[in-house]
Amino acid sequence: SAADLGFSLQSCLVLDHFVGEARDSEVIMRDCRGGCGVMKSYFVPLTSVDFAVWEHIDAVEVQTGLSLLDKALSNAMKTVSNSPLANALNNNISNIHSLGQILHSLDLQSILFPQQARSTVLPDDSAPASTQTQEVSSLPELLQVHSSFLRWKVRLLLSAAPVCQRQNS
Repeated sequence: SAADLGFSLQSCLVLDHFVGEARDSEVIMRDCRGGCGVMKSYFVPLTSVDFAVWEHIDAVEVQTGLSLLDKALSNAMKTVSNSPLANALNNNISNIHSLGQILHSLDLQSILFPQQARSTVLPDDSAPASTQTQEVSSLPELLQVHSSFLRWKVRLLLSAAPVCQRQNS
């Protein structure tokens, strides 16, 4: 329907706002002078993209990455007492949930890769389940990975969505 198309187009545009908020979090972290969290290791998704095969990026990989980032940011937030930083982390977590809903509503896995359509398998809390993860040891590193993941993998996946391509034509 026209309403669904409007929602989908907005979904494609909202990523820029989320990327901006992720970058703002990095700035807030750099300026943080107290209550900025403790050093801790977090498993996060890889952000590198092999452009020779980037069309093979799939929604499951991105959804799994978002889940890892959600878990890491939620754990990091428990160690933060600085209000601006805590608010920024809370916004990022909310944005990740919104992106998950957007990806689900666009049903990208079945549209882009109908032969590969499968249910999303999220990693457990233990060691990384695949070579698609890396370990970072600080909140600044975590925020940098979060921002890069949105700018690269999420943007590439959304740019492949048919409704997002219509928007650009």
